[in-house]
Amino acid sequence: MTQTDGRAGVAVAGGIAELGAEAERARTAYGEGALVVCDQVVRIYSGEGIEVQALQGLDLLIEDGELVAMVGASGSGKSTLMNILAGLDTPTAGKVRVAGLDLGLLSSRQRLTYRRTEVGFIWQQTSRNLLPYLTAKQNVMTPMRFTRHSRRYCALRAMELLEVMGVAHCADRTPSRMSGGEQQRAAIATALANNPRLLLADEPTGELDSATARDVFGALQTANSELGATVLVVTHDPAVSAQVQRTVAIRDGRTSSETLRHDSADELGNATRHAVEYAVLDRAGRVQLPREMINPLGMRDRVRLEAEHDHIGVWPDRPAAREPGYRARPRGRHEAVPDDREEQ
Repeated sequence: MTQTDGRAGVAVAGGIAELGAEAERARTAYGEGALVVCDQVVRIYSGEGIEVQALQGLDLLIEDGELVAMVGASGSGKSTLMNILAGLDTPTAGKVRVAGLDLGLLSSRQRLTYRRTEVGFIWQQTSRNLLPYLTAKQNVMTPMRFTRHSRRYCALRAMELLEVMGVAHCADRTPSRMSGGEQQRAAIATALANNPRLLLADEPTGELDSATARDVFGALQTANSELGATVLVVTHDPAVSAQVQRTVAIRDGRTSSETLRHDSADELGNATRHAVEYAVLDRAGRVQLPREMINPLGMRDRVRLEAEHDHIGVWPDRPAAREPGYRARPRGRHEAVPDDREEQ
């Protein structure tokens, strides 16, 4: 190799290193200050010659103090994401940070500490949340056995949490002597025992009737508003997802849309809740268009974009048969609408 070739090789290597450093700086800056940061997360399961991509470059940010609902069809990747955030699984690629901790870099011991102190988890099955041979108070005290607090402090904290969750009367009852709703509220108290920053709930109302489900979701709202826990709840219950300010939808291993809600009052003081659904534009510029919108237009393979002064139009590459009553230039979710504009 000539001296010139050597200098060129060094320059190329230096350029690649600089590009790598720039990419790493961008990844570090993404979600700076957020409690939960999922950065292009991929999770692949392999076995017997079959490969399944449960998460396909998912991005998600959750700020400290939020109460967020997550929805999606079975197989969309919700449970995989929850298991990763809970420290029960690790991503194949991408980064997941919770409270500043990179979950992919934690050792087994650090991961155990993370599960004990930084995150709480509530399962859908009430039988998985509580030890059947312990009372509600003893269940809440169990996670605190791994801390340096005195037994007296643990007992007082357990009773305080049971009181806040509205199940202090169950303190001396085992789960078999409690209703399903009481068990779930005691489970929330148990998950909050070590004051975690993040509380994860996977279909916590799935086995409950509507009235009991409202009580359990009310307990999660209390954990968020009064105890300061950031809450992420997976649910198929529209009554639950409609009560949060932000609902994240997952489809095919990626976040596909977000619904944001806010309350307003008219001149007579009557309160009204407004909901606006937005498609998620990820960092690679990708948007998942809902199937119920693209199928009637025959959109597939490629689409045509039209840039206008306040939006981007998305059109099929060839005309499709119009259904009766279909509008020629629909607004709303067909187009990228600025955040301050609601769907009509």
